[in-house]
Amino acid sequence: MKKLDVLGIGVSAANMNATLAEMDRWVAEGTKGYATLTGVHGLMEARRDPDVGRAYNQADLSLPDGMPLVWLLWRAGFADADRVYGPDLMLALFEHGIGRGYRHYLYGSSPKVLGLLEGRLRQRFPDALIVGSHSPPMRPPGAPEEQAVLDEINAAKPDFIWVGLGAPKQDLWMIKHRPLLDAAALLGVGAAFDFHAGLLRQAPHWVQRAGLEWAFRLAMEPRRLAGRYFRNIPPFLALLGARAIRTFRL
Repeated sequence: MKKLDVLGIGVSAANMNATLAEMDRWVAEGTKGYATLTGVHGLMEARRDPDVGRAYNQADLSLPDGMPLVWLLWRAGFADADRVYGPDLMLALFEHGIGRGYRHYLYGSSPKVLGLLEGRLRQRFPDALIVGSHSPPMRPPGAPEEQAVLDEINAAKPDFIWVGLGAPKQDLWMIKHRPLLDAAALLGVGAAFDFHAGLLRQAPHWVQRAGLEWAFRLAMEPRRLAGRYFRNIPPFLALLGARAIRTFRL
């Protein structure tokens, strides 16, 4: 799948159907890939930290998880690209995989969140195969996983490992542990765990499509997210503006 260079980070020209088809291919061919869900926050962190940038640029898929990136893809001529939102991808792939026997493993967050998440997923998709879950202890991004946990995950034989550690921590975890895991795909979906566990409200669809989800989430979690958005959104817009000016002058 082609990628667009956005400020030095490759963003896949994907949409939901193309992503599901790619997951089918990975399972069928025994591919061991991983996918980042790329929004403005993750992209800016990837620019600041070379390790995070490497995790994004070496991902097999760097899915456009925010409308600003979709708009850039459209402007670059990728008319079929569209947002692949982490929470939507999780539900879509669970539903898509039922008749295909796909096996899912949940990694991340707290035992409480995992319990709620698994219960709600089983209620919504009673025929889905959830083969295990693990809540890791708090530790620095990129810290090595205990071999016993990796062995446990591999013994469960999942096709998909859903990683909910938040960006960029989940992306550093995926690039480090991808060679040690047998699953077809590692998928870093961040807040999808909290949304589907029923602990956070999702923005209405029209708010998401207008590119205003950040404002909705800021209103829901001002203390946690104000610093993140101030740190990332103005520099992102400034960098895009500077690039546009340079392109115009050329």
